[in-house]
Amino acid sequence: MAVEHRSAESARAWVCAAAAVLAALATIAASAAEGFKVRLTPVPIEAATSAATTGRGSASASLDGATLTVNGSFSGLKDAATVAALHEGPVLGVRGPSVADFTVPQAASGSFSAQFQLTPEQVQSLHQGRLYLQIHSAAAPDGNLWGWLLP
Repeated sequence: MAVEHRSAESARAWVCAAAAVLAALATIAASAAEGFKVRLTPVPIEAATSAATTGRGSASASLDGATLTVNGSFSGLKDAATVAALHEGPVLGVRGPSVADFTVPQAASGSFSAQFQLTPEQVQSLHQGRLYLQIHSAAAPDGNLWGWLLP
């Protein structure tokens, strides 16, 4: 009977230890930053700006909790970049309002980095592919380069 009691205690201790390890691994996985990529491409808003809408770029982003950190670069603009913003569209591929501005070099090419504190709704939009970056230029003031944040 004493052997059975020790065996049951050992099994319980093993199960508790395994559960603790699994809980620790789940916590680590939950706190790991999620990665996203952005391909910035020219998107003319109207025919009149299509000749001035040039360039390319890329960025990577990571989401850690509600903090979104973005690092990227662009080149080939016909004119200097003016402003840049994080936008939220109603669905993937559809324009939406700006939710936060960020700084880019006032040049035809350059690098940028930005950090945004997202609301729970914006985190959900990010996971649904509804957030995008947009860089404006003097030659294309309605937006020169666009790129959706995708996993």
